[in-house]
Amino acid sequence: MSGHSKFANIKHKKEKNDAKKGKIFTIIGREIVIAVKEGGPDPNNNSKLRDVIAKAKANNMPNDTIERGIKKAAGDANADNYVRQTYEGYGPAGVAIVVETLTDNKNRTAADVRSAFSKGKGNVGAQGCVSFMFDQKGQIIVVKEELEDAGIELSADDLMMTALDAGAEDFAEEEDYYEILTAPDDFSAVREALEKEGIPMSEADVTMIPQTKTALTDEGDIKNMQKILDLLDESDDVQNVYTNLDGDLDEE
Repeated sequence: MSGHSKFANIKHKKEKNDAKKGKIFTIIGREIVIAVKEGGPDPNNNSKLRDVIAKAKANNMPNDTIERGIKKAAGDANADNYVRQTYEGYGPAGVAIVVETLTDNKNRTAADVRSAFSKGKGNVGAQGCVSFMFDQKGQIIVVKEELEDAGIELSADDLMMTALDAGAEDFAEEEDYYEILTAPDDFSAVREALEKEGIPMSEADVTMIPQTKTALTDEGDIKNMQKILDLLDESDDVQNVYTNLDGDLDEE
């Protein structure tokens, strides 16, 4: 849940998700509840719900689990009322950290987040203290190998034009993948245009991309940063964690 645009981090995130499907399904289940409560249970009339369903399928969530989640959110007036809460702060050496949560108990979540920062020698700051260092963007990753596996012969130019015609802001080709960036409001339209063409998307989400990055070189700082991220990852209330960390700690 790093929000980095490096494929190494994205690949690691996907592998981590595969190893922790229970956590991922909990996260997506809460996103389904929020999407249904905000826009209704019909995906045809709810673009946010369509996006969450696509994310669920990308993470191999069974269709019946998705449908049960939608029905529960739509039919149970007493279904958990989750509240969005964002925390911002600093890790070791001033690394900027943004934590997005969905919780039915704000006191519990606040305590968990503060504890994670504290144990990793970081600190939670005021709202807005680091979020200005990130740009909110829709980010879609198309892995070249997955295109080949799907039997899709598509040049970089063709993919770029499909994305730009649908409203994408930027397109970049890397060695192993293509990255498509959109304004948050245009994300759904671009994702659906690619989906209509049968293009597999390794990652598709609205994320926070750091404007500049901070490198950690001290071994103690690296261990403390890893501790913060691990503790945040253990909390079911935490949906996403974004940092401006340069590189992938797990490769250290």
